[in-house]
Amino acid sequence: MVWVVVWVVLVLGTLVGAFLLGRDLWRRARALVTELERASAVLGELAEHASTLAEQAQEAERAARAAREAVLLPEPREARARWSRLRAEAAVRRERRRARDRAVRETWRGYTR
Repeated sequence: MVWVVVWVVLVLGTLVGAFLLGRDLWRRARALVTELERASAVLGELAEHASTLAEQAQEAERAARAAREAVLLPEPREARARWSRLRAEAAVRRERRRARDRAVRETWRGYTR
């Protein structure tokens, strides 16, 4: 008779432990699902923000490319006028440099005579 009581107590203890363990697992599973839903919502918002930022980056790149092309590829007349102006300025600088070099050579000749 004692063994029957021991076995009944063991079985009831096991059932109570299984119930408590199952309840804890159920609560943790519900918490996990809730957290996964929240993470999914946050991930959706993050994807929206990322797509918005990607669009803004593409627009900025297009604007920068257009600005570079406007500077690098001007109208042919404007480009020719700019090149002729730059050539004239370079010629003036070249003449100044040659005159300065001639003056230096003349002073050197004065030392060598």
